[in-house]
Amino acid sequence: MIAGMPGDSQVYLNGEFMRVDEAKISVLDRGFIFGDGIYDVVPVYQGKPFRVDGHLDRLQRSLAALRIAPPMDRAGWADLVRELAARCPEPYCIVYLQVTRGVARRDHGFPAASIAPTVFGMATPFTPPTPESLARGMTAITIADERWLHCEIKSISLLGNVLAKQQALEAGVDEVVQFRDGWLTEGSSSNIWVVSGGTLLAPPRDNLILEGIRYGLLAELAQEAGVPFEARRLSRQEVLAADELLVTSAAREVQPLLMLDGKPVGDGKPGPVFARLRAGYDARIAAL
Repeated sequence: MIAGMPGDSQVYLNGEFMRVDEAKISVLDRGFIFGDGIYDVVPVYQGKPFRVDGHLDRLQRSLAALRIAPPMDRAGWADLVRELAARCPEPYCIVYLQVTRGVARRDHGFPAASIAPTVFGMATPFTPPTPESLARGMTAITIADERWLHCEIKSISLLGNVLAKQQALEAGVDEVVQFRDGWLTEGSSSNIWVVSGGTLLAPPRDNLILEGIRYGLLAELAQEAGVPFEARRLSRQEVLAADELLVTSAAREVQPLLMLDGKPVGDGKPGPVFARLRAGYDARIAAL
């Protein structure tokens, strides 16, 4: 049995739903051997997927980047997300989708013959941030970004992210804020936002960050709230001098980062730009 998952939890594997303890893949699956695959996660509230179109767009981009033929069409992916969510016993869950190139003889190059991709999906309960946790905010440390140069692909090869997250855990904080050559990239599994002089700032959408689905959403919410938004390179000095820092991801939603390297961010309390964006985010969830 997998820790944290009952043995009778339902998962999807290559066209079938089954108990998690019955799901098996080949040891020659290229996802297992090489990390040759992609994934995405869709948050679900009261059975309703949130921003699912953005997640499916990113899934298709990642498949195309790895030259894996889509194993199903867009309607099929949407149906799978809904079915997995329906099989989750809790009202709030994260639907995880993973596609690998499939099973083949171990060789670094792509298989010469066509092989069927391995498709896996599961839904796991999650607890959205509470008002108390939002008021308490998050903590982080700064570290060098030592990952590969295609962070825009939502690859299952996540060792760099795993090592970054472990640094956070060992430092007793919630997240890391990564810099490459002195410029802000992202967290271990989140996007990082800077507020300076009332303007919301974010690193550009390029190969050095994963474009979280909340990236586009926060830009929308900023426009609706009358908050100026700018995407550009952000120096370490700008981040350390920020009035506010925000963290976004599927499970974290939108949260304030209040302590960085042991020092308070701004006045150490959730700021006004966070409050306006969080209100907009909550309204989008309520409108599902």
